[in-house]
Amino acid sequence: MSFRLRVTLFTAAAVAIAAIGASVAMYLVVQDQLINQVDKNLEVAAQNAARGGRPPERFGPQPFMTGRSDIWAQIITATGDIFRTDLAQPATALVPQEVKDVAAGKRAAFHATAEASNARLRIFVVPIQNGGAIETIQDLELIDGVLNQTRLLLIAFAIGAILLGGLLGAFIGRAALAPVQRLTTTVEEVTRTRDLSRRVAAKGSDELSRLGTSFDAMLGQLEMSLRSQRQLVSDASHELRTPLTSLRTNLELLERGQPEDPVERQQLLGDLVRQMERMTSLVHDLIEVARDEDTPMPFEELRLEDIVNEVVDDMRFRYPRVRFNVTSSPSSINGVKVRVARAVTNLLDNAAKYSPPGATVEVGVANGEISVRDHGPGVAAEDAPRVFDRFWRSNDARQLPGSGLGLSIVKDVAESHGGSVTLERPIDGGARFRLRLRGA
Repeated sequence: MSFRLRVTLFTAAAVAIAAIGASVAMYLVVQDQLINQVDKNLEVAAQNAARGGRPPERFGPQPFMTGRSDIWAQIITATGDIFRTDLAQPATALVPQEVKDVAAGKRAAFHATAEASNARLRIFVVPIQNGGAIETIQDLELIDGVLNQTRLLLIAFAIGAILLGGLLGAFIGRAALAPVQRLTTTVEEVTRTRDLSRRVAAKGSDELSRLGTSFDAMLGQLEMSLRSQRQLVSDASHELRTPLTSLRTNLELLERGQPEDPVERQQLLGDLVRQMERMTSLVHDLIEVARDEDTPMPFEELRLEDIVNEVVDDMRFRYPRVRFNVTSSPSSINGVKVRVARAVTNLLDNAAKYSPPGATVEVGVANGEISVRDHGPGVAAEDAPRVFDRFWRSNDARQLPGSGLGLSIVKDVAESHGGSVTLERPIDGGARFRLRLRGA
């Protein structure tokens, strides 16, 4: 059974229960009001009969004691005999023991429903002074006719309400589940075609619309992630192809015993080492990129100046021909230490790599910001917008070691810490990078 059919049936059932309950309650109210009105009429007629009634206007049986043509009366003695009656003949069947008890003063007045000659009657018995009782009687044929008509009308109303409830349930099910249907269709299409560009395009602010909007956002994130992964694999394969080809060529030459000249052979071995270093750096950066896209690591309170000093000590060992001048002030953030250290390492490595021998790399730390300034060739204006792209390298940098991932990793670290990284091009040459970390 489909969910839409269940909604239709549940709606119809709810309307049916409400309609039947309302019909039953309405019928009972109408019946109670009609019987109460009859009882009041019987009580008034009993009072008229107690006052002696009025003489008959013509011969023959007629209700002269009650003053109403639809109500009859009988006077019952204390011994239980019918002393006087409006009926053609005394109705002894309407004088059971309960009536006799009222006439004898053993019971209070009461209302009751009785049957006689296939007719339903409503009676009221009340004691009178000096003993005896007055019994007033009214035929319920008219009341029963009204109640029968009311039942038919209420049954028709309940049936109509149930049918209307079914139609409304179908309409509500179709209208309410339309966003779910669109969501289901989109999920099936994405599953079948693996096309993450499809969207539910939900409108509104209700729960189902928010579900569709959230699903679209999830598809967008998945599409961006998949595109990023594909681009990463494509770029990585392209970057690996060159050093692998060079390594294979050089190793084949060595296998054939070439070159025979010791100097050329030493140059070839040096080229092999450089290619291996390039591949090692590339693989290391790829692992770092993959780790950055994994589950975020827990944040902790960090002292930026301590991290920068540790990285600078390592850089001085790796680049002995470059001087590092550090100016820092106490600065604390919340972040992941290994990632922040990796970003600082990449910035300093980039600055040292492009600095001429004897040059100074200026490093500043203050207020959650790290600035790194080198005095190398700088970044061309046309290259500035792309320096943080993955695997992008300028034409001048292709001869230097590196993978083209260093600055993109810096950007990822900055964004994951709620900050940013920017490039400045000083007038007197070189480049300055500013890494702002807010520890978000």
